[in-house]
Amino acid sequence: MPNWGLPLALHHYGGGVLWGAMLFLLAAALRPADWGLRSCLIAASTAAAIIECGRLVHAPALDAFRATLPGQLLLGSIFSPWNLCAYALGIGAAAGLAVSLHRDRRRAALPA
Repeated sequence: MPNWGLPLALHHYGGGVLWGAMLFLLAAALRPADWGLRSCLIAASTAAAIIECGRLVHAPALDAFRATLPGQLLLGSIFSPWNLCAYALGIGAAAGLAVSLHRDRRRAALPA
């Protein structure tokens, strides 16, 4: 794990919040035309849960990849239900920001 000089809680859970926000924004950017806000929330939450639960799977090649910096950043190595809470916070914050920005423009690109 790289040393960013930040407190551990901020480093770990802040990264989880950013990861969750990124998952929502990715789902919103790649969504089919008929998907709304709810579908993007479900897709991002499902991806977060699959990624976190994937940490429970151990195979030699997978563990070798997890030992690298890209593996740590993309997959992580330790399962924690607290990570799911951080992801949910990031997903919710990104969704709230998206709705707020679209409300300001008086059009909803992600209708519920």
